[in-house]
Amino acid sequence: METVGGTIVTPARRRFPVKALAWMAVSPFAVWAAARIGGLERGSLTTQLMTATPYAAAGSLVSLVVAMAARNRPAAAVALVTSAALGFSVLPRAFGTADTATGRPLKVLTINLLFGRADTGAIMELVRRFDPDVLSTQELTPDAVGRLDAAGLKDLMPHRVLEDEYSAGGSGLYARYPLTRLDNVVPQRGHHMPVGLLALPGGRPVQIVNVHPYPPLGPLVHDWNAALRALPSASADPVRVLAGDFNASLDHAAMRELLGRGYKDAADEVGQGLVPTWPANKRIPPIITIDHVLVDSRVGVREVSVHTVPGTDHRAVFASLTVP
Repeated sequence: METVGGTIVTPARRRFPVKALAWMAVSPFAVWAAARIGGLERGSLTTQLMTATPYAAAGSLVSLVVAMAARNRPAAAVALVTSAALGFSVLPRAFGTADTATGRPLKVLTINLLFGRADTGAIMELVRRFDPDVLSTQELTPDAVGRLDAAGLKDLMPHRVLEDEYSAGGSGLYARYPLTRLDNVVPQRGHHMPVGLLALPGGRPVQIVNVHPYPPLGPLVHDWNAALRALPSASADPVRVLAGDFNASLDHAAMRELLGRGYKDAADEVGQGLVPTWPANKRIPPIITIDHVLVDSRVGVREVSVHTVPGTDHRAVFASLTVP
């Protein structure tokens, strides 16, 4: 009987592709950073996703940790550059300071009423507490106009330019001082966006633009882009303030293009640029910032605060300004 001999060969274990995992973690954030920096969002879906850039900036740090743990130096380098790019895009909004510039005080309050359903008492409480010179309202319905006037707004802010209607398209400006309607300043691009010339005491009038483009949903993204492009640029005269529901964050290329035409975001100026304004009064807390007050470079920003109002899915934004 012969003994059968030989060598027992143990199959090599397959190693987990740790380095590939690092690239899987890093790549989505790198693409996001490239799209954000380059303004490459196209179509409705990517435009909506861009509002989540502050969260992508935080998430990119996780990808950096994964790449370093995997000892994948190229991936770690890309992750580091990605985190830096997203961080520099987002973090300055949290570190602004109040402007000490002197000038005439101008207080602006803006709120989207959600088809006129916002709580009238809560709105009037804000009006009485902050005593705004201008109230910019979106989704203003005739019923809401009646309720606000009955609650005392007609006495506190008797001057107005209203384009109210029973839909999301209604808007209106209320003011403590005389307010003259200006036509043909903003071409009609969906929702009403009335414009008024405010006779602010102590100097030249200030132009107030109520902003409310369509949201960038589906094919409406083209109208949203067109509406933001149609907003007037800052100019030598008059001083101009844009206030409302822009349906846009500072991470949208269209919004940055508007800012590049001579404006600054009031909340961004005083370190409140990351405070979310939508959706309010839902099971989830507000997560994105799409309600803004924009001012031209001559306007100082003293204070910005954001306030939840029952009955609407947008938070109110109050800005205390100084104008020349």
